Amino acid sequence: MIYLDNAATGGSKPAAVQNAVLAALKVCANAGRSGHRLSLACAEQVLLCRRLLSDLFGGYGYERVVFTRSCTEALNIAIWGTLQKGDHVVTTCLEHNSVLRPLHALQKAGIVSYDVVPLKNGHIDPALFASFVKENTSMCIVTAASNVTGEAPDVKAIKKCLPEHVLLVTDGAQGGGHLPINMREWGIDALALAGHKGLFAMQGAAALLFSERMEPRPLLFGGTGSESFDPDMPAFYPDRLEAGTLSYPAICSLLEGALLVKAHRKEYAERLFELTAVLHAALLPIKGYKLYFVPNPCGIASFAHEKYSSEELAGVLSEQFDIAVRGGLHCAPLAHKALGTFPEGLVRVSFSPMQSMKEVDALVRALGQITCS
Repeated sequence: MIYLDNAATGGSKPAAVQNAVLAALKVCANAGRSGHRLSLACAEQVLLCRRLLSDLFGGYGYERVVFTRSCTEALNIAIWGTLQKGDHVVTTCLEHNSVLRPLHALQKAGIVSYDVVPLKNGHIDPALFASFVKENTSMCIVTAASNVTGEAPDVKAIKKCLPEHVLLVTDGAQGGGHLPINMREWGIDALALAGHKGLFAMQGAAALLFSERMEPRPLLFGGTGSESFDPDMPAFYPDRLEAGTLSYPAICSLLEGALLVKAHRKEYAERLFELTAVLHAALLPIKGYKLYFVPNPCGIASFAHEKYSSEELAGVLSEQFDIAVRGGLHCAPLAHKALGTFPEGLVRVSFSPMQSMKEVDALVRALGQITCS
């Protein structure tokens, strides 16, 4: 099968990542929970990954890198663990349900209110974003890159338009590993990362990086291997937010994936831009397709067909051509409403930098045949 659904999860893991997971599975020690040699060795690898992520994304130190099971969990910690009753939040129409649903739940419970910034000329305008800020606005949430179109809002420009006290949270699920995100330079207070996408890690590898301006409350309570005498969770990070056993194999895969990104991010981004550019140019002259993307370094390309629904077209590609793409709303309903593609959604193709032009050619041939059938 030609796998073109990398925005959902990376389909091909580099050998270094696979080897790291296999090696980790041979070690049964629980990192940071015991004082013996194996446990301490595992803890060193975990610390190394924290330091690397903080360095790679311009973070605020290894102690403010918290490992989670998913980017969704990381965003929930940033949102639920920080907002207070009476707070107001500004977010965008490009956001994933991992942002929209927590905000909806908090608003439904009467805890917070929020506003959604629409597109202006197809983009998120920083000045328009800032116009939604109120006196009680405490947090703004903006994606680093849309999982529908690959559109990357200017996070740094948005930050410059915000009052100093407002916290800026960024969903890095699609942008992490592809874009040159620097928390300190861009003014980001919290960055949620999905390791299994642009960082080449396995599923279950994710992280939340946050600044000294944020003091998230724990959502999960339990053992941490520290201050076990205290019925409360530890007051210090990362222990305060990491109850329970860490997934050591997942963290090892994230470490190796992040090392690859650190060494090759620019060339990977250029490759993804090239793949989407070739697909864009090839689809333009084929009748029946409407494109909702431009070439981008996140490798995302979405389109619609005048005859088939997005899910039907994705099904045809899978069943008749052995090509894996994704149809539907991609857990981003407001993005599709803004684009005018709700409720049918779009077909989303998402590339890995490891893929070749032969796979693009195969997709284009298949789409051409579908139109002619």
